[in-house]
Amino acid sequence: MMPDTIPYTTHERPDTGLYNAKIGIWLFLASEVMLFGALFSSYVLLRVGSTNWPLGHTILNVPIATFNTMVLISSSVTMVMAWASLKLNNFKKYRLYLGLTVLCGLIFLVVKGFEYNAKFEHHLFPSTSTFMAVYFTLTGLHGLHVIGGIIVNAYFLGPGSKMWFKEPERLTNRIEVSGLYWHFVDLVWIFLFPVLYLL
Repeated sequence: MMPDTIPYTTHERPDTGLYNAKIGIWLFLASEVMLFGALFSSYVLLRVGSTNWPLGHTILNVPIATFNTMVLISSSVTMVMAWASLKLNNFKKYRLYLGLTVLCGLIFLVVKGFEYNAKFEHHLFPSTSTFMAVYFTLTGLHGLHVIGGIIVNAYFLGPGSKMWFKEPERLTNRIEVSGLYWHFVDLVWIFLFPVLYLL
């Protein structure tokens, strides 16, 4: 058997107190904060500089967005429950909660798809106005992040879950890292919802 040549996949590094994957996800999330921070800053500058910026609730569907917000918040709860189930050595509940997380992500995307379709039917496109360009850019980029999270979680729900039988601690760490990403995606939406839909 080949020796494990990558250290600190399950145990913390003595210099940082974190295992490799957690260091990696924090660095990645830092870059994501800069990306969305730049986009939010651009939005603020555009809005402050405009004399006739529309109110989001006059154009966008607030009830649908509120429903989607609740779906994402619920998925954060199930993501934590999936990780906690592994910590409690309950693999069956882990799969249940992670499956619910994936389902919530898919529901969010389907609802978002209906919302986009309604905008297109009313001839509201990114080229229609600066507001719509900002709306489609921010929500579209966020949607791509949701898709990425669903793919990762679906992998750990399916083939990746076999790791539990050989390296349970490593799978637990992977789900913790995946959860940090998922919570970040939820947090971005919690900023987007009031900024685009309510203010």
